[in-house]
Amino acid sequence: MFMKKTFYSVFMLLLVMVMAACGVKKPENSTMKKTTEMSQPTGSNVVDRFADIQVLRYDINGFDNLSLNQKLLVYYLAEAGYYGRDINYDQNFKYNLEIRKAFETIVANTKGKDNDENYKKFLTFAKQFWFANGIHHHYGMDKFTPEFSQSYFIELMKSTGAKLSPPAIEAIFNPSMYAKRKVKDATKDMIVSSANNFYGEGVTQKIVEDYYSRIIDKNDPEPIEYGLNSTMILKDGKAYEDVWKIGGRYGKSLEKVNENLLQAIKYAENEPQRNALQKLTEYFKTGDLKLWNEYNILWAHATQGDIDYILGFIEVYGDAIGKRATYESVIQINDFEASKQMAVVAANAQWFEDNSSIKPEHKKKKVTGVSYKVVQVAAESGDCSPSTPIGVNLPNNEWIREKHGSKSVSLGNIIAAYEKASGPGMLKEFAYDQAEIDRGTKYAALAGKLHTALHEVIGHASGQINKGVGQPRETLKNFASTLEEARADLVGLYYLMDQKLVDIGLMPSLEVGKAEYDGYIRNGMLTQLQRLDMGKNLEEEHMQNRQLVASWAFEKGRKDNVVEKVVRDGKTFYHINDYNKLRTIFGDLLREIQRIKSEGDYNAGKALVENYGTKVDPTIHAEVLKRVKPLNLAPYSGFVNPVLELVKDKTGKPVNVKITNNQGFVEQMLYYGKKYGTL
Repeated sequence: MFMKKTFYSVFMLLLVMVMAACGVKKPENSTMKKTTEMSQPTGSNVVDRFADIQVLRYDINGFDNLSLNQKLLVYYLAEAGYYGRDINYDQNFKYNLEIRKAFETIVANTKGKDNDENYKKFLTFAKQFWFANGIHHHYGMDKFTPEFSQSYFIELMKSTGAKLSPPAIEAIFNPSMYAKRKVKDATKDMIVSSANNFYGEGVTQKIVEDYYSRIIDKNDPEPIEYGLNSTMILKDGKAYEDVWKIGGRYGKSLEKVNENLLQAIKYAENEPQRNALQKLTEYFKTGDLKLWNEYNILWAHATQGDIDYILGFIEVYGDAIGKRATYESVIQINDFEASKQMAVVAANAQWFEDNSSIKPEHKKKKVTGVSYKVVQVAAESGDCSPSTPIGVNLPNNEWIREKHGSKSVSLGNIIAAYEKASGPGMLKEFAYDQAEIDRGTKYAALAGKLHTALHEVIGHASGQINKGVGQPRETLKNFASTLEEARADLVGLYYLMDQKLVDIGLMPSLEVGKAEYDGYIRNGMLTQLQRLDMGKNLEEEHMQNRQLVASWAFEKGRKDNVVEKVVRDGKTFYHINDYNKLRTIFGDLLREIQRIKSEGDYNAGKALVENYGTKVDPTIHAEVLKRVKPLNLAPYSGFVNPVLELVKDKTGKPVNVKITNNQGFVEQMLYYGKKYGTL
């Protein structure tokens, strides 16, 4: 599990601290809701910059070396992904599509207002909306607050011919309505409180939980991912799953997705790849989650070839109770040289499992089918765009991973693009001393890449669930994702200070591991708070995970002063005095979280997250916001995609796929809305 929006955030915050999925706070104020413009783009690959966001470009290295059939496979897979884009907007909020069409009409038909302050504020708001795939912040989940008046907006609509229903207008301007896309407050009804569109009117958390408690068999050795691809509604007073399929909900989008997948099948590189794609089209036709299981097995085994993809309803982070999955796609080309260098991680998967700190009874006797590749992203859509991951490990279904293995990828050109746009400001401001700065400058890039690899390849693939316990989505409920991310992070942290990584040639010395420990503690205790509004607690799973791990380690090592809190000139720093003891502490926490997962210990998991991963010290928070303000760095980053253009000869036969990479952010959003709108 567990690709989304954070592995890149972890990496970049530890590497250079300028980021996105996953960065650094805007200068004007601390709240992500404000739409005030930041300074103009400065990096060579920075396309746009607004509010708390910078938009970057990425290159597709090696595309010209592909055969024509491979290029066509990439093209049609990319088109399939783009045609599902509308689904994600609708999943995020019920009025998003209507609002997006109005914004597109306004922007496309407005000229000569570059110096109009109100229009600049509107345009910034529209950019935020497009970046988040909706009216709520992509990471913080709070609704954006417009800095222009409702009357001004209505005049804009009149002058451009845009139309928007009164309820949708009220959703934009009434701060008390639909305030947060996802609410993870266990004291509230998390379904009723959340503004996302996974549940119909009148559906409560109790209704959902009761529904699945009746139909789920915890002893089923091959369960489906219940609720993954449906909207739950009330029908004649009873809970009903409105399935996302052709002929059903989102059917028009999925028809176009399948149309392009069927074209892609013609150019499949091999039989396993072809069979997986065919099964995916069958799943979209029927919505049958047993077919989704069959597809994931075929996909996990389809490891040969240069082209691969992630496409469908996959990650459940958008749903407060972790049932419904958002639509996403990532189309990728293998980077052979980089993959060869990192394949050693997957090759040693059994050693890592055998030597883990977790209890013997929770270890896999045999780690199956783990693969790891570095890839070049060719296209991203849905919940993976514009904000994107840097690492992926799939499939999510635990029994499939145990029996059939998993695929892990590192998005090499995305990471390279982040590095190109980065700067050293956060490291210099929050590092304890020059030694820490020097270590981070020299080793943080490698450390981040290794942590991502270990997190994805070893972390998510490790451990096993006790028989009869059931899947974590059911046993650990709304805490499952946070705990899983913490568990995978801890696997990586535990091994980054192991001589084994030096011995197998993955890093030159344990100084690399020390650099990652420095960055992780710094991030978990301090720097990630730049993303949070004052007065708020942590609700986003990856932020909870990082604080949980860092604050638990700090507390458990307090007696031996393993991690020391130092206040110097009014600034707070965290200094690691004993890296080996810290590794032991990380191992202890890994053992406990694996036990929680293996045994389905909901109460223990809940206590960990609520006691260590949720509450924020307001004094520290205010200090962090004050310290990052002068740095003028964007906390979040994302991307425009290169445009893939099908080239045909006079007879209409495809002869090439051409790449252009010069669209601006607004230009691309208007282009996508016009070309790929389906709902």
